[in-house]
Amino acid sequence: MKIGWGWKIMILYLGFMGMIIALVAASSNQKIDLVSKDYYKDEIAYQDVLNASKNQAGLATNPEVHANGQQVVIEFPAELAKQQLTGKVDFYAAVNKDWDKNFGITVADNKMVIERSALHNVIYQLKISYAVAGKQYYYETQLDLHKI
Repeated sequence: MKIGWGWKIMILYLGFMGMIIALVAASSNQKIDLVSKDYYKDEIAYQDVLNASKNQAGLATNPEVHANGQQVVIEFPAELAKQQLTGKVDFYAAVNKDWDKNFGITVADNKMVIERSALHNVIYQLKISYAVAGKQYYYETQLDLHKI
């Protein structure tokens, strides 16, 4: 049995259409998370983040983040020791918004300790917003927990 060139083109065209329909169906089932639900409001308030980042750049050192199998330790700059720190630490996981975590800052000996059991083994974008004596500071870094 011989197939003519018209049938071959039609089979090729139908195969292509089937592949496109399968790709559209698969992509419609993908989970897409935005960084923030209120990103327009967050964008307007971004000038405060820029000012806090500028204040952070004025310090001698940045907060240091260390992680091991049991905990994540955030060491704040030594020049802020013995001062009252307030603020929050946000762990943003680009993989899944359900894995994002937020912690209020509680400092002992100029360090904040977070248990690893509260976090997943992914790469987190760590956003530290804190204030000392009414002056705002902001620091952002990556923390790779899947290698530890």
